[in-house]
Amino acid sequence: MRIAVLASGSGTILQAMIEASIPIQLVVTDRECTAEKIATHNNITLVRVERNSYGKDFDRDTYTCEVRDALIGNEIDLIAMAGFGTILNKPIYDDFFNRILNTHPSLLPSFPGWHAVEDALEYGVKVTGCTVHIATEEVDAGPILAQEPIPVLKDDTKETLHERIKKVERQLYVDTLNKIIATNGQIERDQ
Repeated sequence: MRIAVLASGSGTILQAMIEASIPIQLVVTDRECTAEKIATHNNITLVRVERNSYGKDFDRDTYTCEVRDALIGNEIDLIAMAGFGTILNKPIYDDFFNRILNTHPSLLPSFPGWHAVEDALEYGVKVTGCTVHIATEEVDAGPILAQEPIPVLKDDTKETLHERIKKVERQLYVDTLNKIIATNGQIERDQ
């Protein structure tokens, strides 16, 4: 199974995957980031599909096709989004239907979107968590593969809660990927 990781940030999930011996063939980034250094240091093929705009002139469809083409060109079977900062459009989901995974710092369907940790704190929940799900065109709405609850502590800040979520998230994502690899790519819900 040929796996690609899409990343934009610090690369902590990517590093956890590498340390767990997930067989990653490709890392795709949308900007300069620490994840690129991690890929290079571990001799993993790296492709940066630079996002050239963050304004209204951003052509999301063209950008999505560039990412999709890099994945197809590297004969990727399964994609793991790991903090990838650009939302992708329909063309990638057409070619990689049910083969794109994502992780999210809440117990979906609660608190979808970019500010899940802040939203959970603002709402005052006693428990939040993390979710691994199949990515779809609708952000954070795909079928759930795995979830892990995390208590919200009285003195939690966005930073302290998010850090605790990330620790659990890294292991949950690795465990979910290992189950998929063990079944030769069969993705089953409620793993």
